[in-house]
Amino acid sequence: MRDDLSPPQPGQLLARGAARALVDLGFAVVAEMPLRARLRADLMALGPKGELWIVECKSCRADFRADHKWQGYLDWCDRYFWAVDAAFPRDLLPEATGVILADGYGGEILRQGPEARLAPARRKVVTLDFARAAAQRLQARLDPGAPRAGLL
Repeated sequence: MRDDLSPPQPGQLLARGAARALVDLGFAVVAEMPLRARLRADLMALGPKGELWIVECKSCRADFRADHKWQGYLDWCDRYFWAVDAAFPRDLLPEATGVILADGYGGEILRQGPEARLAPARRKVVTLDFARAAAQRLQARLDPGAPRAGLL
């Protein structure tokens, strides 16, 4: 967890820029979104038409090579993206995934991730989890002393 006085880490800057790009496209974004498969997506975005995208932020080659669970995210979204900075070797990223070029101020989609629409039952579960996580985080900000349960 980041102390408010410490500078953001590279992955946090990528997440901020990618989130800003998604918000510009009309998406609502939740960072560090827990998934039922015991995974935690760096960013999950809910679009204006109900589409669900996951973005994983990779700040360097070693960070990417250490990620052995990214394919598990594919079952929980309609599109999957990597967020990387300009120095990242993009040839490492699988062709069948999207790419967002980001920095601490914004981002842009360089390659759209292929669409693999979620089944209706899975979509309902993920959308409800997204809504509950967002609402619980807002409530925690409004009432920091209240007991917490659930997704956060």
